[in-house]
Amino acid sequence: MAVTVSLAFLFAVVLALLLKFRAVDPGSAFVATGFGFFLASTGAAGPINQITADLIAAVSNL
Repeated sequence: MAVTVSLAFLFAVVLALLLKFRAVDPGSAFVATGFGFFLASTGAAGPINQITADLIAAVSNL
């Protein structure tokens, strides 16, 4: 659970920076956020979480 919260915060910061530097407009940010919420409720959420956990474990073992 801590990894998910940390990644959610990281993505929120990145999205906020993209908005600040006008690399993304508010409509695109809304679509990206909505896509993330809908993706989390599909069958793809399990494999995405597993890949993310594996990448974090690999990076922490370096």
